[in-house]
Amino acid sequence: MASPILPGTGLGSGLDTGAIVKALVNADKAAKQGQIDRGTTANTASISGIGTLKSLLATFQASMKTLGNTTEPQFTGFAASSSDTKVLTATANNSAVAGIYKINVTQLATGSKIATAAFDGGSKAVVNGGASGTLTISQGVKGGTPKVYNLDVPAGSTLESVAKALNDKYQFSGFSANVVTDNFGSRLVVSSSNTGEGTDISLSGVGLDVDGTKVIPATSTKASAGSVGALAVDAKFTLDGLSISSPTNKLDGTVSGLSMTLQSTGSSQVLVTTNTDGLKASIQKFVDSYNAVVKAIGTLTKPSLDDDGKPTIPAALTGDAMPRAILAAMRGPLTETGSGDKLTVLSQLGITTDQKTGELNFDSVKFGTAMNDKKLGGEVQTLFSGDNGLLSRMDKAISSYTVTGGILETRTTELNKTKTKLANDQLALDRRIESLTAVLTKKYNDMDTLVGKLKATASNITSMFEALTAQQKSS
Repeated sequence: MASPILPGTGLGSGLDTGAIVKALVNADKAAKQGQIDRGTTANTASISGIGTLKSLLATFQASMKTLGNTTEPQFTGFAASSSDTKVLTATANNSAVAGIYKINVTQLATGSKIATAAFDGGSKAVVNGGASGTLTISQGVKGGTPKVYNLDVPAGSTLESVAKALNDKYQFSGFSANVVTDNFGSRLVVSSSNTGEGTDISLSGVGLDVDGTKVIPATSTKASAGSVGALAVDAKFTLDGLSISSPTNKLDGTVSGLSMTLQSTGSSQVLVTTNTDGLKASIQKFVDSYNAVVKAIGTLTKPSLDDDGKPTIPAALTGDAMPRAILAAMRGPLTETGSGDKLTVLSQLGITTDQKTGELNFDSVKFGTAMNDKKLGGEVQTLFSGDNGLLSRMDKAISSYTVTGGILETRTTELNKTKTKLANDQLALDRRIESLTAVLTKKYNDMDTLVGKLKATASNITSMFEALTAQQKSS
């Protein structure tokens, strides 16, 4: 804020009253201003440091989530590849066996699709003469009792509204409906995502009767109703010459440890090998993510050193206990024993902790021995992402810091309160200094005026005495 003190020498006293007032004000202000400045500097650094910690841990947790993905496992001990992914795709789990499998697909599994007789009036055509009723959907089960689904159809329903109601109620049961218009009119078409021979669907009720076990002939008419194209069938293929059929195109139990999805007819070869390179890459990602946190915390806590190795400028969180607590929490899960059979600790994979830096070291030679000689590849996934695996333990260890309302968020809230208090303290100090400056300036100005008057009086008296003395000498 601008000071009201105007520099210059007092006209009455000859003293630099502006400099005197400034010196007095600065002396009064110095201690409190220094306290506020130091507090502000430390508070700003802490807010920045805690923000960096939050970002670091969020990135680390995201990395752990990716590595622990169950949909796309990152630590499988075996890898499967298809020579023609247009025919089939394949993935292997930890119970797979290395080998080559030749597959020839002659038929894909299909679901049922049926169409009703054609209606005039398009998708707005009213069904059941406008009366209410119940539409029954029956789906066959090979070798079992058909499943039945009922749909209430209100009065005045149209093909369009029936399709919407069926989608809303039974989409998660594998059914979908639409209205298709051909040369004869509009038809309700219902499809099922459930595949396999004998799973054909049929409709009955509200004037929408369809026998799904019969195929609509190529020479259809307005009254034609039934399955469109063909009935539902099983997938048929050979595996190394063995004839196999499946009600679905997803083959999870055909070959132990191997999951395959048939895409089209044709031939393909599936190669299953140990996933050494994939495991090594995933482990390296874990090591790198962990070390990134350790290095960053070191940067946030270690002060700069002079040429003699003595600390000079403190880092953002120098002396703060929280970063050390986070590192301790992260180190805990590393030393816990896993639930595997042969593989229970990280050191078996060549992962050790550097005692000086706290970072993880990954010995690729020892890792190769564990994979090739000790055959531990199948247990790596259990160690990292199995039940209570390392990744989940690590996430639990730091979750108290990262969750909403957790330690870091609470700390940030307190630091922001301190920031507000320091700003208020500065405003209060500025107001007090402004008031003190005004008071002292007035006092010294008054003093200067008084001194000026006294000097004028003294000068007058001196002049009078000098005049009297001159008269006496002349008489």
